[in-house]
Amino acid sequence: MVNAHKTKQEICEIGRRIYAKGFAAANDGNISVRISENEVLCTPTLQCKGFLTPDDITTVDMSGKQIAGRKKMSSEALLHLEIYKQRADIKSVVHCHPPHATAFAVAREPIPQCVLPEVEVFLGDVPIARYETPGGQAFADTILPFVHKSNIMLLANHGTVSYGETVERAYWWTEILDAYCRILLLSHQLGRVQYVGEQKERELLELKKGWGYSDPRNTPEYKNCDVCGNDIFRNSWKDAGVERQAFNSPPPAAPQPAAPAASDQEALIRAITDRVLEALRQQGG
Repeated sequence: MVNAHKTKQEICEIGRRIYAKGFAAANDGNISVRISENEVLCTPTLQCKGFLTPDDITTVDMSGKQIAGRKKMSSEALLHLEIYKQRADIKSVVHCHPPHATAFAVAREPIPQCVLPEVEVFLGDVPIARYETPGGQAFADTILPFVHKSNIMLLANHGTVSYGETVERAYWWTEILDAYCRILLLSHQLGRVQYVGEQKERELLELKKGWGYSDPRNTPEYKNCDVCGNDIFRNSWKDAGVERQAFNSPPPAAPQPAAPAASDQEALIRAITDRVLEALRQQGG
């Protein structure tokens, strides 16, 4: 049984963190927690997330209708609801505008991979969803190509949305991403970003798998992908207007050795057989 009042207090606490970090100016951003099959607690519209009280939190159903609360629900609730519909494991969604991450969303610059180990373990490849006017179902639908392969994404010319099993976990992904984007921008000012390379990245992916964190690069679908080349979401770049401009591409992955052709295999088998037979004849002679 979910304690709704305690959950509202947790939402308010995350709202204070978002505001204190500068992730949501004025009344920006929204936070939600799913508390039952058909009920979602959601922050209200036009209210600063740094000064919320439990009494401010609204309740909406999975169709997007407000069913409780003295204040009006967020206009972007449909974005949250679509994530819940797509991912039964998700219980909380956080949407805000962290400045460093949002800079990548505005520039539509893909976030480099293979730089920081912690980011590779906790986030992996971060997609950029195409721009759509906020508030409607069309805006909510922009997350559909990515929601099953990542727990955070950039919304082009808008901000970020992250989601997890708890409201704190959902917030963590945003904080990690913005800190990483800040480091990338500072490194770029120093001259360049150095990549850890494919071999070390594959070591990180093995650790990630062992620790129970999912990553598309650890699935058969992407077995032969370039693990440092943003390959998971590269096919979406054209639709979202994403293009690598500020950061150099990582070193290309070593080509996977091709399997020998059937004729080559047969020739190899014949050669080995001939050598074995010749050795046997010499021993018998």
